[in-house]
Amino acid sequence: MKIASLIVGVAFLLVGLLGFIPGITSDHDQLAGTGHDSGAMLFGVFQVSVLHNLVHVVFGLAGIAAARAASAAAIYLLLGGLIYLALWIFGLLIDKTGPSNFIPLNTADDWLHFTLGVGMIALGISLTRASRTTAPSYDNEVTRGDDRRIG
Repeated sequence: MKIASLIVGVAFLLVGLLGFIPGITSDHDQLAGTGHDSGAMLFGVFQVSVLHNLVHVVFGLAGIAAARAASAAAIYLLLGGLIYLALWIFGLLIDKTGPSNFIPLNTADDWLHFTLGVGMIALGISLTRASRTTAPSYDNEVTRGDDRRIG
């Protein structure tokens, strides 16, 4: 669980930083702070802005921080997946040329967000289930006050 959160977090951080690099981001000179007018395209496919890149950086740092504890990693993957599914729905509903497209999003972004949302939720659920079935059970053991086993 923690490793998955770390990998996802590093990937988001990397993508966020790559969005600021000319060449990797085409039309970098058209990178706007926010809004649908940003003409910069990460990998020539995904419309990005300074805000969009910073969201990825923050999301990446959150995943890296969450990797310190299994419970935090599970919350990051599940909640993050829900956020990305909400962003997918938002992208489907808005007018891509209007002011509501402040992030900005294009069709490629929408389907990437869907894939990320489903993937993160699937990881969170499957790894949570796997950790429950492989975790040792100490239900019938007698422990001392400091949680060390007796015997």
